[in-house]
Formats: sequence, C-alpha cells, structure tokens
Amino acid sequence: MRHFIIPLLFALALPTGALADCFVEYKAKKDNPLRLHYGILSISGSCPSASSAARSASGRVASGGWTLLNVVGLSETTPSGAKKANAGAYYLRY
Repeated sequence: MRHFIIPLLFALALPTGALADCFVEYKAKKDNPLRLHYGILSISGSCPSASSAARSASGRVASGGWTLLNVVGLSETTPSGAKKANAGAYYLRY
C-alpha cells in the first residue's frame, strides 16, 4: 500500500503546466444555407499529430451539426485575446 501512495502523492504535486491542454484552431461549415465558422477547442494533454487532432475535432463539431473543413493550428499556449475574440461563441464550445 505504501508503494502506491508515494507515487500518487508525487503525481498530485506536479505543476499544472506539465498537464497543459492543446488548443486546436479549426474552420467548420454547415450547408443549407451555407454557414462558416472559426473556432477553438481544447484537447486534454499535449498536442497530438495534426491528423489525430482533426479526427477529434471532426467528431466534436459534428455533434453540433457542423462539418470540419480543416485544422488551422495547434498550440499548447492559451490563445491570445484576439484569437478568442475571432472565435467568439465558438471559443471552447466543443
């Protein structure tokens, strides 16, 4: 039991920066009528490959009836105020 508690306490003491999220910038669309949006979503942990991020983003935006067009960028730093403003209602929506 003691061997289990010590690693657990060490893991809880890690700085939160080591557990950073990945921010995925994307573009999506809906048809009839055509609507487009730019958004930012968060994936837990470090950034995956672009193709893995696209698969994850595709499924998440599809839950809102959107079709993913492309992943614009991946970053482990919090998006700037300008990017948040550009994403508007689609900042961390999915």
